[in-house]
Amino acid sequence: MGLIFVTGGAKSGKSKFAEEMLLKLNNGNQKNIYLATSLVFDEEMKEKARLHKKRRKNDWFTVETYKNFKNKLYDFFENNDKIKNNLLVDCLTNMITNIIFENQNIDWNNFERKLYIQTLKKLNKNVENSVDELLNITNQFENTVIVSNELGMGLVPSYPLGRYFREIAGKMNQIVAEKADEVYFVVSGIPMKIK
Repeated sequence: MGLIFVTGGAKSGKSKFAEEMLLKLNNGNQKNIYLATSLVFDEEMKEKARLHKKRRKNDWFTVETYKNFKNKLYDFFENNDKIKNNLLVDCLTNMITNIIFENQNIDWNNFERKLYIQTLKKLNKNVENSVDELLNITNQFENTVIVSNELGMGLVPSYPLGRYFREIAGKMNQIVAEKADEVYFVVSGIPMKIK
């Protein structure tokens, strides 16, 4: 199958669909690797992560990171019989959020024009490099499913950080969708194949 991209709104059922799809693609000898890109920073996130793990049962090996993918996933590139494993990335928008917030010295409400442009160029490059790194390791796996939130279907955010996030995440979604062999859009738990 190759690279599959699954997008949809928050709580649309996209993660569950992606998990079920990857399990069906397993030939019986492969490991299923779940790349969790979220940072668990409060009780709500802790509960969400717990429910995701409970749903996955013991069918998955979980790796928690939003960067340095080659180092973190190296042990899963092939199993002992030289069989390529499967990878699920959940999710791209959490990964992007974490990269944005690594740079804590940005005052999103008080940008000088010149500083704003320089800062965003650097931030864009950091996000693009991480997405490139992620896409480059997908050839180490038999099947890779990348999950992401579809943004921009609602109102334009009234604050600079929201507008920037929507912009960069939308661009990265387009890059992944273009490279993907298949793309699915999930609405209310119903997947629609769009590529």
